[in-house]
Order: sequence, then structure tokens, then C-alpha cells
Amino acid sequence: MRRINGTALIVAALVVTIASLAFPVWSYANRSGTGQANLNASTVATQWGPLSALDRDFLVKVRLAGLWELPAGQQAIERAPSEAIVEAGDHLIVGHTDLDQRARSIAAKLGVELPNQPTEQQQGWLDELTAAGGKEYERKFANLLRNAHGKVFGVIAEVRHTTRNTLIRQLANDANQTVLDHITVLENTGLVDFDAIANEAANGSTASPTGPPPPDPGVLPPSASAVQPNGDIDTTSRPSAPPITQDPRDFQVPTGRPSPS
Repeated sequence: MRRINGTALIVAALVVTIASLAFPVWSYANRSGTGQANLNASTVATQWGPLSALDRDFLVKVRLAGLWELPAGQQAIERAPSEAIVEAGDHLIVGHTDLDQRARSIAAKLGVELPNQPTEQQQGWLDELTAAGGKEYERKFANLLRNAHGKVFGVIAEVRHTTRNTLIRQLANDANQTVLDHITVLENTGLVDFDAIANEAANGSTASPTGPPPPDPGVLPPSASAVQPNGDIDTTSRPSAPPITQDPRDFQVPTGRPSPS
């Protein structure tokens, strides 16, 4: 009898221990402060779908981008230091004029308040461009704007991936096309410092990179072995096949201003 009571006590203790460990895990998803709770608390219902805090922040970022990049584009055209910079400025004006109109229209429908002045940092960038001249101006223009577009590119992808609001989703589609166009035309200036961009991103990252180890630069991969034909066929006297030609017009990229989406 004493042995049975001892066994029962042990079993009961194990049950209580397991329950105490399982309860926090089971209840954690419903506790205040979790990601799900924060999402629910910051989301409001609209006729176009739920509008999250990230959605509203995206609207503000689109508006802020236009508030400094439109003047930067206009300045580039007025200074006309080179054809590539002028083209980039033209793309900035066309793209952000369209995006700004869309953002303000959507914000009015969703009741989101938008800023009317660029941030202090953005105004500082404009001041840098105004104070610069010659080649320094061109380098600053290409790199300040390329860096800014690259950073917002990730935000657009996250919003497009997670939003449940149809208006925000369409704006993310339009912003994605516009920002990629601007990144491309800025890189076409040949002045973008990719090393500086990579180093800045690495310094701001806390995660360790994953993937295969880097290849040994002193070891080249083995070349593919030639396939030997069967029999006594003499392949050395055969002329090589004529190259396949393609009409170069098939690869032409339209130039000029990007049409609004």
C-alpha cells in the first residue's frame, strides 16, 4: 500500500510539472505583447481590407520619398551636369509625381495623415546636393538616391507580402516598379559605390551570413572533358556550325520617361 501511494505521488508530480511547462507555451499566443497581439491592436478595419501599422507607415514613406526626391530630380535637370544625371532626374520626377498622387489619394480614402515636409535627414541630403558641385555633385546625387531607394525596396517587399488591404497592395505594386526603375537609372550613371552600400548594410546587420563557404581563389574548377566520338569519324575537318544570329531590335529596351502604372 505504501509503495502504491509513493508511485501515485510521483505520477501526480510529473503531471503537474508537465502542465506547468505546457501552459505558458499554450497561452503565449494570446498574451499581450506578442507579435499577433500587436498586429491586432494596431490594425483597423476598412472596406478595402484590414489596415495595419506597417501599411500606414508605408504610405508615409511613399509621401516622404516624393517630398525630397522630386526637388532632387528637378535640381538635377536644372544643373544638367551630364546626360545620365539628367535622365535620372527626369525618371525621379515622373515616377514620384505619380506615386505621390496615388499615395495622397489612398491616404484620403483610408483616413491616414501624411506629412508635408521631408524629414530632417532628407532635408540634410538636399542641402548636401545643393552645396556640392561638379563631379562631387554627380557622385552625391547618384549615391544618396541609390542608397535611399535600395533601403525602401525591402520595405516595399515586406508590405506587398503581408498587407491585407487591396489599396495598399496596389500601391506597393506601383512603388516596386518605380523604385526598381530609379535604382536602374541611377546605376546607369556609373557612379554608384557598391562597396560602400555593401559595407553599410553589413555594419547594420546583426545576423551571420549563411550559405556555402567561399571558393578557394587558387583552385580553379576542372574543365569539362571533351566527349570522344565513337568510330573513326574525323571531326577535325568539319566546319563549326554558323553562329545563331538574333535581330538586335529584339533586345532593345525602350528609353524615355517611364509610363505611369
